[in-house]
Amino acid sequence: QVQLVESGGGLVQPGGSLRLSCAASGIIFSIYAMGWYRQAPGKQRELVASITKGGMTNYADAVKGRFTISRDNAKNTVYLQMNSLKPEDTAVYYCNADFSRVVNYWGQGTQVTVSS
Repeated sequence: QVQLVESGGGLVQPGGSLRLSCAASGIIFSIYAMGWYRQAPGKQRELVASITKGGMTNYADAVKGRFTISRDNAKNTVYLQMNSLKPEDTAVYYCNADFSRVVNYWGQGTQVTVSS
């Protein structure tokens, strides 16, 4: 059974930081590209950041320079370090595992709220 379990969300003030984690089980983690997506109320789900099995990263323009995605294959975990958070970063953040765009899994999501 495949599981992607996100953690680390919460309420933070503008300018603050959060670190999201996504622990995967039931898959050969090292062969999957991993991504973080987010969905704000009334908006479509959008890609925030992704990392290939080889470690190449990609970021949405809105988060470049503020967010960092990383992975630890030994722990089957992908991280999203979020710094300089803004109110517009408020959303449910989802972890995604993708194998050659053929097999795709999603986590249940974790809420991030940026507000004073």
